Amino acid sequence: MNLFHFLRQNQDQVLELTLEHLWLVGISTLLAVLIGVPLGILSARRPIWNKPVLGTANLIQTIPSLALFGFLLPIPWLGERADRIAILALTLYALLPVIRNTFTGIRGVDPAVVEAGRGMGMTDSQLLFQVELPLALSVIFSGVRIAVVVSVGLATIAAAIGAGGLGEFIFRGLAMVNNELILAGAIPAALLALAADFTLGWLEKRLRPL
Repeated sequence: MNLFHFLRQNQDQVLELTLEHLWLVGISTLLAVLIGVPLGILSARRPIWNKPVLGTANLIQTIPSLALFGFLLPIPWLGERADRIAILALTLYALLPVIRNTFTGIRGVDPAVVEAGRGMGMTDSQLLFQVELPLALSVIFSGVRIAVVVSVGLATIAAAIGAGGLGEFIFRGLAMVNNELILAGAIPAALLALAADFTLGWLEKRLRPL
């Protein structure tokens, strides 16, 4: 069966799995931003936290994805639903680029600009939200962009624990030794990653300070 014929014939299922894939990536990226940005700010402003925070995020990256999914399965409540495990695992993998770029962005703000703000009587929180974060936003967004693109690829592995997504086609194709099924999952996932990279790259450029 031709690949395009298969996709056309199963377009409802392809759409459903694509939406599941986007759901896993979207929720995990949102959680990674909500956790990673504050940790990056903490690391930048309190150097004592730099090594523990970045070291832990780096350590998580060394754990093979299938192994991490397996480690999370026995956890009560979490292991009751595969999508919860997938979202947590994807969130953990997405933390490193978000934390690292937030740290780099905050530390990269010109000290003269910060001192000028202090000279105007701005508090630490005012400096953070009115000076440092706006100037670091494009760098932080670059980390989010990396996290999204990586998560799109990793989310295909979530199908191994029944969490859905385009990986369903890939694992089904592997079991049946069917290249068309594998490509039916791999090609849409690759297109999603490219679309996310292009769109977020465009937004990143728009956020760069003039």
